[in-house]
Amino acid sequence: MTVRIVLADDHAIVREGLKRIVSDVEDFTVAGEAADGTDVMRIVRSLEFDVLVLDLSMPGRSGMELIKLVKAEKPRLRILVLSMHQETQYAVRAIKSGASGYLTKESAPAQLEQAIRKIAGGGAYISAEVAEQLALGAMPGSDAPPHETLSDREFEVFRLLVAGEAVSDIAAKLNLSVKTVSTHKSNLMQKIGLTNQTELVRYAIKHGLVDL
Repeated sequence: MTVRIVLADDHAIVREGLKRIVSDVEDFTVAGEAADGTDVMRIVRSLEFDVLVLDLSMPGRSGMELIKLVKAEKPRLRILVLSMHQETQYAVRAIKSGASGYLTKESAPAQLEQAIRKIAGGGAYISAEVAEQLALGAMPGSDAPPHETLSDREFEVFRLLVAGEAVSDIAAKLNLSVKTVSTHKSNLMQKIGLTNQTELVRYAIKHGLVDL
């Protein structure tokens, strides 16, 4: 049986690389390509396919929000998330949002075929660390660190603040108003119990939420 795959990444060169890997596999076929969140939703609504390989940070609707929208539209569609982030927190959030697998872009060339095959067959493709985090989070009375109480949007703003982005830049990137981003910023600072950007960066480093 042929596995029909849609590749979603805003970088044409990345899509080209993924397409080469996929095209080399006899029973895989590229059914479509998307360059942003709007493209993804259009393809999800108009095409029949088995696996969506989705970049976590694209223009327009991106990340966890996009995963949820796709799953709401096609609950049976399998999603493999590609991300440049190594941290388990991103993977855990992606799986909780509805993805079936998580792969870093670094490891994609070596593991893409295996990951697509696994999730197309109904399995999950995640690391042992991610599986452990998901299991711990499901246990009653588990003491979750403060950042796990953040909503997906707050976590996205948190990540961009830690990367040194200004509120106005984040607003442009996420298609939100500056006021909305400022509200998210004050909410997340309050939830984590921090007062300034420096503390935010220290917290992110301490909890392994930043690429050093």
